[in-house]
Amino acid sequence: MRGGGTDHDRVTRPRRLSLRRGRCARDGGSRSTRQPLLPAPVGCLTNLSLLRRDGRRVFGSDPRGYLRFRVPYPRRVFEILRIRCGLRPGTRVFEVGPGPGLASRELLRHGADPLDVVEPDPRLARYLRATLRPTSRVHVVGAPFEDADLAEGTYDLGVAATSFHWVHARVGLPKVARLLRPGGWWVMWWNRYGDPDRRGQFFQAVLPVYSTRATARARWVRQGAPGERRETSRRLARLASSGRFDRIEYELLRWPVTLTAREVRGLWSTFGEVANLPLRERSRFLDRIEGIARDEFGGTVRIDMRTPIYTARRV
Repeated sequence: MRGGGTDHDRVTRPRRLSLRRGRCARDGGSRSTRQPLLPAPVGCLTNLSLLRRDGRRVFGSDPRGYLRFRVPYPRRVFEILRIRCGLRPGTRVFEVGPGPGLASRELLRHGADPLDVVEPDPRLARYLRATLRPTSRVHVVGAPFEDADLAEGTYDLGVAATSFHWVHARVGLPKVARLLRPGGWWVMWWNRYGDPDRRGQFFQAVLPVYSTRATARARWVRQGAPGERRETSRRLARLASSGRFDRIEYELLRWPVTLTAREVRGLWSTFGEVANLPLRERSRFLDRIEGIARDEFGGTVRIDMRTPIYTARRV
């Protein structure tokens, strides 16, 4: 796996969208602040028909595979956490839905202390306890975020890395605000595979592989950039209309990654709509995805990554 844009000087210049007085200033977003968030992020390779209770449990069967094949978050994400949001040694942090700890390890490396990770899947919670070696610096809370018992008004920073779509927004965002101290920061971001503005050849090639049981990718490619803008506007509107945050900002990081055919198979195996398939159907599906990467693309596939990141300061 070779990332072409994880360093700050190689990340495509992000588009900024700041929200002032509840209105989206740029990027063609809707001016309404009354629309609810979508129940799941359009554009993620997550089957939108998965119920939250299923989605929260679908990734725990192979945490090592998830860590091995998911693309790491770009360095720019952690620059934002450091420079804008004050992440440094001694910063008190909570993380929503860490999975097997892809972002958690970077948060610890940048000084999070303590780091309270809230994971609803018991298998992933056990994996985190075994691999993060919880001490006074790391605390694993095995519960849905909505039910987790955390000290209110004590955290400097809260984050959710490719996870907040599994949280009930009407419950989750007010809870985030209660946990943060005044002046604390809330940050959520997603790694997304493929770019609706560019519609890469590989994603076009694999669309026919998707059956009616795994159609989120087909819907997303057809919907394209307008769906992305609607989602952005709704997430920003939710933050603004809560009345609990200021300095609300959005950046979209664009960067390429190059994968071998085997890495493509491994990556696809971690996507919710694929992991949720019966074993034989999943194996056939992954065989076809790997075969396209190997036979039609010479064993090497470039994927245009996007990482939308939202930051907001607790008032």
